[in-house]
Amino acid sequence: MNVQFDFTGRHVMVFGGTTGINLGIAQCYARAGARVTVASRKQANVDAAVATLGAAALGVVADVRDEQTVAVALAQAVERHGPIDVLVSGAAGNFLAPADQMSSNAFKVVLDIDLLGSFHVARHAVQHLHPGGSSLIFITAPQSVVPMAYQAHVCAAKAGVDQLTRVLALEWGARGVRVNAISPGPIAGTEGMRRLAPQGEQVMPW
Repeated sequence: MNVQFDFTGRHVMVFGGTTGINLGIAQCYARAGARVTVASRKQANVDAAVATLGAAALGVVADVRDEQTVAVALAQAVERHGPIDVLVSGAAGNFLAPADQMSSNAFKVVLDIDLLGSFHVARHAVQHLHPGGSSLIFITAPQSVVPMAYQAHVCAAKAGVDQLTRVLALEWGARGVRVNAISPGPIAGTEGMRRLAPQGEQVMPW
């Protein structure tokens, strides 16, 4: 069944929205008529994504690990497109590594992108969300609840994202902000699958 959604006149911003799943989300909202803003840390990826989203789209450079760049990106988005109706926080990092061979810095990098980055986006976005009702969506992963070998860093980070989602839903629901998390499984052709199964081997536990 082909269900059509009309987001004409609404502002959707997607962090990490220049590649993979998040770009697909941004493209779907653009096709539904939304004013779309995508944010990513690489200018080349931002430019390429905007080219697929249409002339009305805005691309901004931001590294979710740096809350100041997140705050600036949000301000630029609101200046261009107005208050945000849907905010998707999807920036993430991943690689395969045995826990006993992973450096503390490598572990921290993924926590900084996935968990701390999600907090930065939420904390600075809430003041820009549409006061008449808005949605904040985190992109989590099955690793948040399913233990997976060579994924200690991601399992820990995404479990934190899940719990952050629950807390913000409790705190911000009264403000008219719906807070949810989406947990995609393996999706062919994405950067995540290229990293986790570079030769097409089955590394997922489901």
